[in-house]
Amino acid sequence: MIELLDKGEKVKAASRKLRLLSTDEKNDAILSISRELEAQKEGILLANSIDVENSKKKGMKESLVDRLALSEDRIAGMIESCKNVVSLSDPVGEIENTWVQKEGLQISRVRVPIGAIGMIYESRPNVTVDASILSLKSGNSVLLKGGSDAINSNKAIVSIIKKALTSAGLPEGSVELVEDTSHQAVEEMLKMNQYLSLIIPRGGAGLIKFVVNNSRIPVIETGTGNCHIFIDYNADVDKAVMIVDNAKTQRPGTCNAVETLLVHRAIAAEFIPRAAQILTEKGVELRGCTESIRYWKMLPATEEDYATEFLDLVLAVKIVEDVDEAISHIEKYSTGHSEAILTNDYANSRRFLKAVDSAAVYVNASTRFTDGGEFGFGSEIGISTQKLHARGPFGLKELTSYKYTILGDNQVRK
Repeated sequence: MIELLDKGEKVKAASRKLRLLSTDEKNDAILSISRELEAQKEGILLANSIDVENSKKKGMKESLVDRLALSEDRIAGMIESCKNVVSLSDPVGEIENTWVQKEGLQISRVRVPIGAIGMIYESRPNVTVDASILSLKSGNSVLLKGGSDAINSNKAIVSIIKKALTSAGLPEGSVELVEDTSHQAVEEMLKMNQYLSLIIPRGGAGLIKFVVNNSRIPVIETGTGNCHIFIDYNADVDKAVMIVDNAKTQRPGTCNAVETLLVHRAIAAEFIPRAAQILTEKGVELRGCTESIRYWKMLPATEEDYATEFLDLVLAVKIVEDVDEAISHIEKYSTGHSEAILTNDYANSRRFLKAVDSAAVYVNASTRFTDGGEFGFGSEIGISTQKLHARGPFGLKELTSYKYTILGDNQVRK
């Protein structure tokens, strides 16, 4: 683990220099990354093809292979993300509040970088770019630990990033990759509180639980997405079917895809056959409660199904008596990510918004909108399901902390 400790020292040292950079210097470095990604995209695609082939041989689910796979369009998306981050306001140095206290001290609360960040994630190589550029723009260094499935892709991308940062004059260690894909490397990284100020895990429930339970370093959870949609008694059936279709089938391997469908008993006979027809034609496997099965042939749902983030073309279905039962079900099984109610009842919509304690709560819209770009925040480093420091899509501002600066004129406390 000497290599891991060496990289920890490098990112810690780099963080001290990055906090001093101007916005222009950080933007120039990120634009340098975008140019190198464009110039070296063939090499990235070649490395990624090896990861994809290896994962298919291991029997990885198709939806997870989709998260791993890169294409020219997805690399173009990475390049666009770089440009988007450059266009965002720099939170570092932002003065949130200033006041003068009774002895004449001028006190200001100022946004500052967190320091050296550890990012532990699975499968998605685009996270390598997003984590790097968001960390850099917010004045932080980052130690990346991707999954073994994407190791070739991540090595290729980080090599390109490091080349770009060197040409831009940024310190060595601004972005580092842990190339050891063992479980032990994760364990050791979680003990490196002498180097890292924050750990951000992004992946499945098992990874996040392990990180939270074993880290000596503060953690921001980018939680799993066991997302729900409740179809109320007077929902517009055509629109509700469209929304559920989008939330389940557009990209089922994402954390904001719906995993459980709750249907008001009064509309079940009309809604379930209509929705099931569309969903099953697109390959969705439905798992329903005893009552749901009366309206469409589906597998019986288990308790575990209602607690599962499938990340696949699988959807649990349950009929409920009313909005209160829907809220109770969500309270029991939700991971606190995204939930939606489809309704034309204003009182029920307001009750749902107030009672459901998740990071994003929708009325008459797909859960797929829980995303930094869709919210207008620009790129994100993840969706936080915790309540302290960051909640929901979090990007630049959430990658900073604050400190107080105090300007005096030789005052002493009396």
